[in-house]
Amino acid sequence: MVKVASTMLALGTEAPDFSLPEPATGRTISLDDFREAPAVVVMVLSNHCPFVQHIAAGLADFARDYKARGIAVVAINANDVSKYPDDHPDRMVEEVRLRGYTFPYLFDETQEVVKAYRAACTPDFFLFDAERRLVYRGQFDSSRPSLDAPVTGADLRAACDALLRGRTPDAEQMPSVGCNIKWKPGNAPEWYTS
Repeated sequence: MVKVASTMLALGTEAPDFSLPEPATGRTISLDDFREAPAVVVMVLSNHCPFVQHIAAGLADFARDYKARGIAVVAINANDVSKYPDDHPDRMVEEVRLRGYTFPYLFDETQEVVKAYRAACTPDFFLFDAERRLVYRGQFDSSRPSLDAPVTGADLRAACDALLRGRTPDAEQMPSVGCNIKWKPGNAPEWYTS
């Protein structure tokens, strides 16, 4: 495991489009499927990363809470499954059941979508407003597997709460930290450093 931080995509960036398979249902999900939502949270996750495992129950709670308030939540896994079979789509189906995820958990086999989001780690979080402009990117909260801090989702929750109140989230945002994305050989983007 190589620990890396978010690239902190520029605030105001338009949400990159996607259309990806959801292994748990066999459906294809696109960004346009959430067009009625006042905001969309895009999370880049993996099954085997200890940073994701550490907050998995909190992610499930977060998604239930904010979906009930109208915010769309979607997750994407893009790890190279030939070298990391725990992230295979079949294992993603198991992960959804194990964790109680109520959000679509999509597989980006080409890794092109996560490149478009400039995702660097798992977990990585992106919150887009009604116009699908980026208003938050960074950590779920300050909890880490090696720290005693509770998993609360405080940072992402505060950003979502601000949007739901018609305000812009605080621009001072802390990068997420987690496992590096497992790029396929020769597929790591030029901006990526590990």
